[in-house]
Amino acid sequence: MHKARASSLIAAPPQIVYDFIAVDFARNYRRWSPEVQRLDMLTPGPLRVGSRARQVRFDQGRLSDHTFRVVAMEPPRRVSFAESADRFRIEYRMEPVEEQTRLTFLFELRRVEFYMRPFEKLIGVAIQEGAVRVVGNIKRLIELESTHPDCRQSPLSGEDHGVHRR
Repeated sequence: MHKARASSLIAAPPQIVYDFIAVDFARNYRRWSPEVQRLDMLTPGPLRVGSRARQVRFDQGRLSDHTFRVVAMEPPRRVSFAESADRFRIEYRMEPVEEQTRLTFLFELRRVEFYMRPFEKLIGVAIQEGAVRVVGNIKRLIELESTHPDCRQSPLSGEDHGVHRR
C-alpha cells in the first residue's frame, strides 16, 4: 500500500474550496488534474454519496480507465472517493484557518499489481509528486478565480471539453 499527502493554505474560505472541489466537480476536476483525458459522470444530478464517475487518464506514459464513487461528503469539510474495485482512495479535507482554508489531499493506492512491484519505490515518488501537484493546481485555480472571476471559463472548464453526462 502506498500513501501520499499534500496540503496548502488557500486564500478562500472552506465553503468556496469545497464548492470548487465537490459541488463543481464535473466542471473543475479536469482543470486541476489535467492527466484526465475524459470524465463521464455516470450518476445524474449533483455529486452525492454514491455518485459514480468514470475517468480515462494518461499518467506517467500509461493510459488507465477507472470507475469511482463518492464514499463520503461532509460540506464544507471533506469529500472522499474510492475506485470501484477499491484499488485506490482519495480524500480532500478542508480546514478553516482564520479567513483561509488548509486543503489536505490524501491518496491511498491500496494494492500494486504484481508486474509493477519492482517499481514500487518509483510509484511512491510519483504518487507523492502527483499529490503535491493536485493541491498546487487547486490552490492556483481558486485564488486566480477569486481575483479574476472571468478566468472561470477556461478552455477546460465546460462539459464540451471531455466531460460527459449520462
